[in-house]
Amino acid sequence: MPPPLERNPQRTRERILSAAFKEFAAHGFHGARVDNIARRARINKRMLYHYFGDKENLFKAVLRHKIAERRAWAANLSNDPAERLPFWFVTMCKDAGWVRLLEWEALQNNSGKVIDEEERRASSLDWLERLRERQKRGELSDEFDVRHLALAMQSLIMFPIAFPQLTRLLMGKSVFDVKFQKERAEFLKKFAAVFRSQKERVKINFKKKS
Repeated sequence: MPPPLERNPQRTRERILSAAFKEFAAHGFHGARVDNIARRARINKRMLYHYFGDKENLFKAVLRHKIAERRAWAANLSNDPAERLPFWFVTMCKDAGWVRLLEWEALQNNSGKVIDEEERRASSLDWLERLRERQKRGELSDEFDVRHLALAMQSLIMFPIAFPQLTRLLMGKSVFDVKFQKERAEFLKKFAAVFRSQKERVKINFKKKS
């Protein structure tokens, strides 16, 4: 028998969130079982309900935790898309469960709305506003509607993980092949030039010539 776990509410909460994320990523919201989550977290169901109330609130907590995690990472990144896109692609490869969770949500969602939609929409709108600010500062091209810009960036970093079979058929390598990941990161670094403003392109070319 494993040794008894110390009573630490914060650590218990973190264990539950970690176990829940794995279960939701593997089976989606509808397929996930609270029994399995409790077993993974080494607690009983009553304690899980004590912390999160019900399965939907637990799913919301997982989503908010993952979104907050990404916001914290983003805050420390360069604004240059040539650095951001490769970083987010490599990050997605290390956290493929996040992409799978979103895919399950798309497959299982029949009503059109998603769980915690208002909170998540607010997060998306905040991201769009930050992109607009970067356009105003001349860091990103203002040729593009920021909504399409954001969607294009998401697609570039998530598609290979979301569709590993298509990646393998096109590239002849698994998305989890380290060589492929390096090649993809280098491609994104070069391709990101299309998102830069003219001002940024001139600045970078000047530095290269110097």
